[in-house]
Amino acid sequence: MRFIPNFSGFDFFPHGTRIHFMRYRDICFWMSIVLIAASIGLFAINGLNYGVDFKGGTMIEVQTSSGGPADIQAMRSRLGTLGLGDVQIQEFGASNEVLIRIEQQPGDESAQQVAMKKVLDTLGDAYVQRRVEVVGPAVSAELRRTGVIAVIAAIVAIILYLWFRFEWQFAVGTILSLVHDVMLVVGIFSLFHLEFDLGIVAALLTILGYSVNDTVVVSDRIRENLRKYKRMELRELLNLSINETLSRTILTGVTTIVVLVALFVFGGSVIRYFALAMLLGVLIGTYSSIFIAAPILEVLGVKRETVTGGSDKAAAARG
Repeated sequence: MRFIPNFSGFDFFPHGTRIHFMRYRDICFWMSIVLIAASIGLFAINGLNYGVDFKGGTMIEVQTSSGGPADIQAMRSRLGTLGLGDVQIQEFGASNEVLIRIEQQPGDESAQQVAMKKVLDTLGDAYVQRRVEVVGPAVSAELRRTGVIAVIAAIVAIILYLWFRFEWQFAVGTILSLVHDVMLVVGIFSLFHLEFDLGIVAALLTILGYSVNDTVVVSDRIRENLRKYKRMELRELLNLSINETLSRTILTGVTTIVVLVALFVFGGSVIRYFALAMLLGVLIGTYSSIFIAAPILEVLGVKRETVTGGSDKAAAARG
């Protein structure tokens, strides 16, 4: 007879918490305002460290012919004397694989080919070429433009959904929290001069989806409680709603963070910055769902009458 463990009734997170989140509303608002202003200032002064996708150039992936580890320092010393401008060298996965990024060279396509040949000739037979990607200035400018459009289009689509699904106060709170999340992630990348490429744009889009899902769960509970508790003060009701969804918010965030930490540590340099952007986005998004989106409802003064009418309209439209 096998023993089958029974986990029924076992909670990973305590229920019935009574944390007074609204007490920290003003502190969190001002802290977020300062961080957003700092992010805007960093972006204006430092800009972003665009990868080859966004600023053009050549990306060369090589592997040691002997199978042993690559000597990164020696490669930097030898390639730094070629006069090719900014040459970035980093391990790419295994210790014997290296990714070399060369900035856009003055001239046409032939100038990029000449730079690539110089690099390969300098490395000699000690390294074997595995992959080469060349991104021209026109393509990189188009990628930057489409990346910005993708993020803006995602935010607009979320605005339309929230306008249909919730009352305008909920939509304003959610949109402000989403903009807050994206701007802080971009500010951190600007502060530490981390590489910003198409992978980070994909991470930002994923962060938007994660954060809006988390915020909608809290908003649904708030709207449900507004109809359920007719005489409860709004601040007390917001505290109750956040506490009731806190276990779901924390557990979802923790399980996601565990996966992202594993990707960041063991995923290699290919997805390291993507995993970092996602990790930052989940942490910031969880914070904003609790301390930004919900408290904004108190500032805007959401009314029970409008919630009831908006809920009926949305339910009727959904059939």
